[in-house]
Amino acid sequence: MTITAAMVKELRESTGAGMMDAKKALTETNGDMEAAVDWLRTKGLAKAAKKADRVAAEGLIGVAVSNGRGVAVEINSETDFVAKNEDFQNLVREVTKVALQTGESIEVVKAADLNGETVEQVLTNAIARIGENMTLRRLHVLEGDTVVSYVHNAATEGMGKIGVLVALKGDAAKAQAIGKQFAMHIAATAPLSLSEATLDPTVLERELAVQTAKALEENATSAKPKPEQVIHNNIIPGRMKKFLAENTLLGQAFVINPDLTVEAAAKEAGVEITGYARVAVGEGIEKKEEDFAAEVAKALQG
Repeated sequence: MTITAAMVKELRESTGAGMMDAKKALTETNGDMEAAVDWLRTKGLAKAAKKADRVAAEGLIGVAVSNGRGVAVEINSETDFVAKNEDFQNLVREVTKVALQTGESIEVVKAADLNGETVEQVLTNAIARIGENMTLRRLHVLEGDTVVSYVHNAATEGMGKIGVLVALKGDAAKAQAIGKQFAMHIAATAPLSLSEATLDPTVLERELAVQTAKALEENATSAKPKPEQVIHNNIIPGRMKKFLAENTLLGQAFVINPDLTVEAAAKEAGVEITGYARVAVGEGIEKKEEDFAAEVAKALQG
C-alpha cells in the first residue's frame, strides 16, 4: 500500500510521534492506522508523545569547554527526582559533548548524531524509558581566547542547576585562575549584561522611567522639595549609575573583594572579560502549581 503524506500527518497528529517514526509505523503495518498506533505504542514512541504536554521545568545544565569554546546546555525533566537519575545525567553528559563539537543552535544539536541516532531520537527514547517528559531547551555557545566554566549546585561533574561560562582575553594561566572566581561571582549575582554598552536599551528605558517617576513623586511629597534641575541632573543620574553598578557584570562589586569592581579586579589580574553566559534550570518556564489534595482526589476519581 502507498503511504501518503496525509496518512503520515494524521498519525503524527494523533500520537505526537516524529515524521520518520510515523512513516515507518505505517510502512510496517501496511497503512493500517490503528495498527500503526499500536506499533508506535509498542516502541514507546506514542507513550512519549502523551507526556509532551507536561511541564518540564526541572533538569540540569551541562557545561563543557575545549580550546577556547564552551557550551552550556539545558535539558529539562518534570521532576528533580529524574534529574538525580544516573540515566538522565548520562544523557545530559552525552548531549553536552555533542553540542561542544557540533552545536551552533538547538536545531543543529537535535539533528546531530549520537551513537548512531539523532540527539532528538535519543531524547525521545529516554522519555519512553524513564517515563517523564524531557526537553532539550537551550544552548549557549561562548568563544574566546580562554573560556572557563563553573557549575553551581552540581549534581555531578560538569552539570548542575546553574551553569556559567566566562570568556577572557590575556595570559591563559591568569585567565584560568581568576576566571573561575568570576564564574562563581556570575552564578551568585546574575548580572543582566556584561556592561552598559551591551545592556538591552529597553531595560535602560524602563528603569529610567521608573526612577524618574519615583524621584518626582518623592520630591512632590517632600517637606523640603528640591529644584527640578537637581532632580534631573543629580538624583536620577545617580540612581541610574547605581542601577548599572548593580546589574552589569563589569560594574558590580567583586564578591571576593568588594572594594574592587569586577572590571577593576580583571584589570589588576592582567585579563579582560569579553563575554559570559549564565544558564539556570527552568528560567522563564511557568511551573504549574497544583493543590496536592485536589490532585489526589482527581487521581482517585480517575
